[in-house]
Amino acid sequence: MAIDPKYALAAKAGAALLAVVLLGFAFSGTAPARQPVPEPAAALETAPPKAGLQTAVLAGGCFWGVEAVFEHVKGVTSVVSGYAGGSNRNPRYEEVSAGLTGHAEAVRITYDPRQVSYAQLLKVFFAVAHDPTQLNRQGPDRGTQYRSAIFHASPEQRRVAAAYIAQMQAAGTFGKAPIVTQLSPLAKFWPAEGYHQDFARLNPTHPYILAHDAPKVARLKSRYPAMYRAQWGVPVAGAR
Repeated sequence: MAIDPKYALAAKAGAALLAVVLLGFAFSGTAPARQPVPEPAAALETAPPKAGLQTAVLAGGCFWGVEAVFEHVKGVTSVVSGYAGGSNRNPRYEEVSAGLTGHAEAVRITYDPRQVSYAQLLKVFFAVAHDPTQLNRQGPDRGTQYRSAIFHASPEQRRVAAAYIAQMQAAGTFGKAPIVTQLSPLAKFWPAEGYHQDFARLNPTHPYILAHDAPKVARLKSRYPAMYRAQWGVPVAGAR
């Protein structure tokens, strides 16, 4: 197995990074406050919830943190880290992380629409899981593989996403910074290698998780307590 570049990043951070992160948790327990995101209007989703589970595919930087956030959302039954939006068949992490395939690190969220709506998932995505004003990067990660993107699987998903982005832009949710999130049709989702699945749950003290992903989960709990569940979602089995 090739060495994951994020391990090298964590090693460079060292003890100083851990000290800063832990000190921040001691004082606040949450990530820095951000301007509130407007609630999606009820009209965004006009159709009644469908019977059975639905899926959403979202990309917002390193999939470890996005996966961790949605595994704590009530109504989500599973989250799989993977790749979407590229041209290569059967992409591998070494290629994707080098920006050679056009894929983005993404997550496939399976959810019960009777418990949580697609619009509510988008609310968490924009307000908690990532910063939609950062172009082709999130935190320390750079490249198109870390872009902000919504891979819609139906015209309704695209309509809801476009309407919500327009709503936030009009409200100045992120100040003068434009939202750079791409809306792309979902052609194919490729599950990532097994060692990426449930990474935050299995590696809670990893420096990268402590610095960049644990604060996101804390933010979810603080901002949307009614949507937050303390226990992790159903672990992913099998992945490549």
